[in-house]
Amino acid sequence: MHPQHHTLFIDYCAYFNGNQDFFECHEVLEEYWKEIAPGDKMHPLVGYVQLATGFYHWRRGNNTGAIRILEKALHNFQENEGHIFFQEIDYQQLLTQVTTTLISLKTGNSFQAIQLPLSPNLLELTIARIQLLPSSSSNYLLHKHMLRDRSHILAERQESKQRKSRRC
Repeated sequence: MHPQHHTLFIDYCAYFNGNQDFFECHEVLEEYWKEIAPGDKMHPLVGYVQLATGFYHWRRGNNTGAIRILEKALHNFQENEGHIFFQEIDYQQLLTQVTTTLISLKTGNSFQAIQLPLSPNLLELTIARIQLLPSSSSNYLLHKHMLRDRSHILAERQESKQRKSRRC
């Protein structure tokens, strides 16, 4: 199976191109990245996560954060030219879209999503997955990070702080 046909990558594409749930894009692709390349901060999956994160920030009005993270995504993509994770995506069109988005952001334009330029095979898989996505209000998508249960994240942070303080 091609790695871009993995369920989590298809989910990413469906959330990105379907209901534009960029937060969920981050969640599913981070899981896939941790599965196949944990710790590799320059893996193309990290660039895709950064791409979704940049759009999430832009939609929320955090243009500075969006520019910073989209520049990182563009750099990641450029550094990984020819990687297998670009075989089912039109690489040149993706770079053009990210560059155009950055120009739009820097000139103060309002949020405008893009569509990932998928190959016919990946597009077919993605469309099938989009049909299964729940509908979400734009307000929910805008504030999704604040609406989720963060208790496990906060517990992990506290535990990490305690371990560090014991070492000192």
